[in-house]
Amino acid sequence: MSRFNRRQFLSITALGSLGAAVPSVFPARSLGLDGQIAPSNRLTMGGLGLGPRGTSDLGCFLANDDVHFVAIADCQKSRRNKIKDIVDKKYNNKDCITYRDMYELLDRKDIDIVLIATGDRWHTMASIEAAKAGKDIYCEKPCSLTIEESISLAETIDRYGRIYQAGTQRRSSGHFMAAIKMAQTGMLGELTAVHANTLAPETRQNWLPAQPEPDKDECDWDRWLGACPWRPFNQSYVNGGWRGFYDFHGGGILEWGSHTIDLCQLAHQSDNTVPVKYEPILKGKNNTMYGGVSWGDLIKLDTDEVVATYSDGVKLIMRSGGWNGCGTCSVRFEGTEGWVETGDSGRILTSSEKLPTTYKRLGGDTNLHVRNFLDCVKTRQTTRAHARAAAQSHIASHAAYIAWQLGKTLEYDPVKNEFLNDEAANRMRSRARREPWHI
Repeated sequence: MSRFNRRQFLSITALGSLGAAVPSVFPARSLGLDGQIAPSNRLTMGGLGLGPRGTSDLGCFLANDDVHFVAIADCQKSRRNKIKDIVDKKYNNKDCITYRDMYELLDRKDIDIVLIATGDRWHTMASIEAAKAGKDIYCEKPCSLTIEESISLAETIDRYGRIYQAGTQRRSSGHFMAAIKMAQTGMLGELTAVHANTLAPETRQNWLPAQPEPDKDECDWDRWLGACPWRPFNQSYVNGGWRGFYDFHGGGILEWGSHTIDLCQLAHQSDNTVPVKYEPILKGKNNTMYGGVSWGDLIKLDTDEVVATYSDGVKLIMRSGGWNGCGTCSVRFEGTEGWVETGDSGRILTSSEKLPTTYKRLGGDTNLHVRNFLDCVKTRQTTRAHARAAAQSHIASHAAYIAWQLGKTLEYDPVKNEFLNDEAANRMRSRARREPWHI
């Protein structure tokens, strides 16, 4: 490189002092002054498939001044227009762009992060495509429909170096974290069992009656289905009635287990593994106590359950009944010296007055969860509900549902991610995908 002599340098600085090309006054917002967020510190955001839950999440993102939402992609016109109205009202402009095809949004180089809140069938595929496009991802749960998808999700996030947060916001809840701390720090003694509140496992295989397919711009039915097997259009599906149908849904163990099994995994400090044995206890066939497991008040079971066992002998009990009124998505952790139970109500029940039942309420769970994601995007640190943790809790949920469907006890290798000596169970680790979709 050539060097400037003193005369050349003075000539250039003299030109700069005239102010002909460089403005002498900058807006405060461009420098991040007066409490404003500088554009360089703002995360540009897009959304994929934002229905009721996604709209709620969006409100949490829009409450952060370092987020600028610019585009929504949804195969339903009514939903993308609703999101545009919300965003334009927030910014007092008409700038939010709408897309029917998510790939048009993902192709935009200016978008840093995406919120994914499609139906469950799209969560893994959309997350993988977003990661390949260089986006960081906040994705609603359940994050996968199969064991294979769970593995692919975690591997893809790692491969592309993306920041991922599963929408399991209870990992940002004060009372749940207080109960988990009791389990992790020995306040309950040696941990013997963790209990996860799940829903009835079964799904349906039938189709709803065929209805006339709408114009593609109103609802792109082919794109709505994605990799799922084709079936005729019915408005009930796109209105949210897809839950409970096997092709679109992972069953009741996964529906709530994506939260509660996830919390049990964390209490057992098993974000990097899963139980090695899964035993279905079917209603009417075995309505007795589980041998070797402390039940506190010795609650009898009246619903279908699955009991999983970790390699250290700790039980993971997935059940829908027998809870003590702490609200939905309850969890219970038991040790040799006591137990704790809590749920969405915020109540904490314990077996002893010596165990604390108060906690510091930190505020809105989803707001905190979103903020953790945004901070990690900026620092490139691991989120509270990272892809590997989500993958493992989902693998446990899927394995339990497979054991329940087959009606027999299964053993699982968490390193090879395969069932031991069971061909039928191993075939159920994945599902066929409709062309041209693949992961």
